[in-house]
Amino acid sequence: MFLGYLFALSLATGVSWVCYFRALKIGEAFKVAPVDKLSLVLVAIFAFTFLGERPSVREWLGIGMIAGGVLLLAFKR
Repeated sequence: MFLGYLFALSLATGVSWVCYFRALKIGEAFKVAPVDKLSLVLVAIFAFTFLGERPSVREWLGIGMIAGGVLLLAFKR
């Protein structure tokens, strides 16, 4: 059972990196990077919603700062 989860995680990570490098190849890095960093915010939101995680105020502040930085980078140009 554990090896199945490990394999699925490894496969998902590999596919993620392939997609990221493909995006860098066909797009400009200043457009691709904010989308990549937004994944951190999405993981936090999904963990809160589906896994019952309860981040502290300080952690929510950090998540908000990451989201603000992503928006700043995305709409800078």
